[in-house]
Amino acid sequence: MKNITDPFLSLGYWPSAGSFGFNTDILATNPINLSVVLGVLIFFGKGVCASCLLSDLLDNRKQKILKTIRNSEELRGRALEQLEKARTRLLKVEKEADLFRVNGYSEIEREKLNLINSTSKTLEQLKNYKNETIRFEQQRAINQVRQQVFQQALQGALGTLNSCLNNELHLRTISTNIDMFGMMKEITD
Repeated sequence: MKNITDPFLSLGYWPSAGSFGFNTDILATNPINLSVVLGVLIFFGKGVCASCLLSDLLDNRKQKILKTIRNSEELRGRALEQLEKARTRLLKVEKEADLFRVNGYSEIEREKLNLINSTSKTLEQLKNYKNETIRFEQQRAINQVRQQVFQQALQGALGTLNSCLNNELHLRTISTNIDMFGMMKEITD
């Protein structure tokens, strides 16, 4: 019987091109394990057609791929529907945001005008209060000055009268005044 490893050993004599070559070491290439695996496949696959087995494997793989593609297409369709819904919601929200923004700006302008008007009224009232306070203080100062001037004039007159009048002059003034009152009484009667 011919040695099983002979065909493999003859491959080692082929010329190698560049870095490509065959490994002729039987233990490194493990041809024994490969021959055992091939023997088991041939023994258990006697009733099974190799092309049928391969065809079944390819059909199963094809069905799995087609199922995966269909699932992907369904997921893609659902994702597109959700994307369209999200775009619709986004447009709606953007319109509402624009409306709120416009209304907000209008409200801000109204509040700003109201605040300006209120502030100007308050300032006008404060000016009026200030002017009234100034007039009141001026009047009070004028009255105080008048009182002081009057008191000083009165004190000066009293001082002058007291220094000028002696008893005799005082008695004559009183007599003259009494005579004048008497004459006035006679005229009125």
